[in-house]
Amino acid sequence: MGLTALAAVAVAASLDATVAELPSRVHPVALFGRVVGRFDREWSRPRAIGVAVAVSLPLAAAGVALGVVAAAGRVAAVVLGGGVAPAGATAAVAGLALFATTSLRMLVGAAREVVAASESDPEAARAALLALVGRDTASLSAGRLRSAAVESAAENLADGLVAPLLAFVVGTQVSVVVGVACAAWVKAVNTLDSMLGYPDRPHGTASARLDDAVMWIPARLSAVLLALAARSPTALTTARRWARAPASPNSGWPMATTAAVLDARLAKPGAYDLNTDAPLPSLATAQAGVRTVSVAGWLAFLLAGVAAWL
Repeated sequence: MGLTALAAVAVAASLDATVAELPSRVHPVALFGRVVGRFDREWSRPRAIGVAVAVSLPLAAAGVALGVVAAAGRVAAVVLGGGVAPAGATAAVAGLALFATTSLRMLVGAAREVVAASESDPEAARAALLALVGRDTASLSAGRLRSAAVESAAENLADGLVAPLLAFVVGTQVSVVVGVACAAWVKAVNTLDSMLGYPDRPHGTASARLDDAVMWIPARLSAVLLALAARSPTALTTARRWARAPASPNSGWPMATTAAVLDARLAKPGAYDLNTDAPLPSLATAQAGVRTVSVAGWLAFLLAGVAAWL
């Protein structure tokens, strides 16, 4: 089982490096998002509906993922007659499913695009930034565009990669199929929070609180990975001073660690301001920040593979 789990992580990492993302028309997360969208409306009892949504939809996503991978393994066993080949088929399907729950190359690519255009074509950078953030980008200066790209890449490292990989590793202690189900459950929780978890949506309160609990460890693990990627373990001590500045109990950790390793100010007007004594990221500093997120992401894949194997 350890080799199958390791192979699944290798498949997911390889697909991320070569494909980056499945087409939205067939992407499981996009399909799940369409389901969630049906619940994003006014309700007579919004909090009760919110709890039901937060509990049932991630479990349904996990159940579908578990069923698909388990069925693929059974079909392979019948067709190929048992042995190594069905295990390889299970690893391939599990890897594809894990790939659907994770994102690194697309995240890093989007951040790089914003940073590269921030000086030469700010309007293009503002448009590209919308792939990473939900804030109004129209008035952002070049430095703030770079800040937004870097801090969003760091924050989404935890949501989009470390959390589902960690869930997969935990689940593989039972089986590879359960590992995939755990990764799908976490990704569904993240998706619910990103779509419903806003103060003006009372039906999203339960989803937001569940995401806060689920992301507690991945956010801090992401901070460790970022410090390791930058070869700056002391950055974690520095980051502790700023990590509570954002309203989220988790997102401040990877962002504050990135601000520390870059010695740069990362700020969202009206929300948080990290490392205020430093300047906003220069072009070179922002590029270094995106590289750090990329290295941290590949470290996450590597450590997940080793942990799943052991």
